[in-house]
Amino acid sequence: MQRREFAAAVTAAIAAPAVLAAPPARAADSSYAGRAEEPHAERALPHHMLAVLAGALDDKVAARALVPHLYDVGFDWHPETAALGELDFIVAYGFGNRPPAGGGDPSKVRYEPGPVNEALADTVAALRERRDVPVYAQWEIAHFLKSKHHMTDVTSIEPVVAPDGAITYLSTDGVAAQVAEARGALPGGIGTAGVIGFRDHVKRCVQTTRDRGMRAFAPHGIELPGTYDPESGQAWTRRRDLYLVHDMSAQWSVLRQKLIARAFPNG
Repeated sequence: MQRREFAAAVTAAIAAPAVLAAPPARAADSSYAGRAEEPHAERALPHHMLAVLAGALDDKVAARALVPHLYDVGFDWHPETAALGELDFIVAYGFGNRPPAGGGDPSKVRYEPGPVNEALADTVAALRERRDVPVYAQWEIAHFLKSKHHMTDVTSIEPVVAPDGAITYLSTDGVAAQVAEARGALPGGIGTAGVIGFRDHVKRCVQTTRDRGMRAFAPHGIELPGTYDPESGQAWTRRRDLYLVHDMSAQWSVLRQKLIARAFPNG
């Protein structure tokens, strides 16, 4: 696709009247803290994307299959939400950290939680004041929930430590897997998760939680931290433009696996 063609499509979308269908449907409550109603251009954009991509590929069928995914991964960063009263527990996913304060081998010395995870912990604490439910938090967040907020009923999701002391930090999916295992063992069943995550990470956090068999939403009306830490120990979490590429790459990887399995379930 030529850059000028796509730029022209976006410009046309901005000027287009609201006569085209909306992008792929979301659940009834798809609002998000700080999100305005979708402008006309946003609703029209998928159709302009389709026109440009169909021409670039010379294949309307392939373009029609691809555009919903392109729109979802690249243009929609808002998760579905649910009212606080619908939530049975909270899952809080960490974002970045900082290198060990005292130095040492970072593969065997635990990283510092860092200011972003402190902000996420503050968000969880504020939510718990409004909805008293169990919390499952990645260790960086759990650290502040216990030391700063003195919160109880918090399950810390810890990294994996090998017999030789080597530390393996869990991915978003690794955290979700541990929460699913813990909740699945409860007599009342898993319940509905309220997902707390960094603003640009939370959509994927909700998706990943669902992929692990849990009903999950971002809590409605909750503002999430969105300030990047330039001193983060993870390079891709220091700057927004870099992180968005990282997150889109992760979304595409999961989507690829799902589409292949759906198309060829028997391999």
